[in-house]
Amino acid sequence: MKVLKVRNYHEMSVAGAIIIHEAVMTKLSRGEHFNLGLATGNTMIELYEILAGMFNDEKADLSRLQTWNLDEYAIDENHAVPHDHPLSYWKYMHENLFDRFLPERNFKESQAHFPDPSDPARFDRELEAAGGLDLQLLGIGFNGHIAFNEPVDPSQISVRDYGQLSTRVLPLSKETIDQNTKITANGDSSLVPRFAATTGMRPILKSKRELLLACFSEQEEPLRRMIGGKKTTPALPASYLLEHDDFRLIYTTDKINLDSVL
Repeated sequence: MKVLKVRNYHEMSVAGAIIIHEAVMTKLSRGEHFNLGLATGNTMIELYEILAGMFNDEKADLSRLQTWNLDEYAIDENHAVPHDHPLSYWKYMHENLFDRFLPERNFKESQAHFPDPSDPARFDRELEAAGGLDLQLLGIGFNGHIAFNEPVDPSQISVRDYGQLSTRVLPLSKETIDQNTKITANGDSSLVPRFAATTGMRPILKSKRELLLACFSEQEEPLRRMIGGKKTTPALPASYLLEHDDFRLIYTTDKINLDSVL
């Protein structure tokens, strides 16, 4: 694990954008494809604005870039929320990143992939056929989840089996619904869907590189548990990142203090 401490949200956004930009352009400049795993939420908003600006300023040809979003909200176990839903991740990604790309960047709609509740297994098949993720951008939930892979009591699933979970549709925990009501729904719980299609632990952990960003005070506790515990457990999904060969954490010291566990 590599750790970068930055002072605030802006510095985190710049640092994350630089890492992603350099990784993408290294492969694209060689005529290779790049599979970029994307996350949503308030953590990523400025990062995406900066990243789009970098690609536009460099006049990058993004025709070989494929993006793979971690999640999409679902109305039920079979149907994604419509694209115009206030919390749609399709909508979020277009507003914050894809629509910022100038047309001459050659990024097409078909290059952006989202888990589909009607056939979540297709996401894994297509990602594997494309060569797997080159870099996965992640946030961390206040209960330690990554994507919407919620904590599970270790008595209910083995460490190995949890790490092998595939992309699927699942009900969201009350804790996650409450968190998203506060952060993304302006306190209106009725706006937050009760289901989501989420990328599984297996495709996430198979990414060649993992980049986790944290900037909320509520994220300090799960990060402390993750780093201090030094133990992989389904009770703390983010703990699986500790076993990855190329895992980088960027966090802001104005909201999070990890000095005692690093």
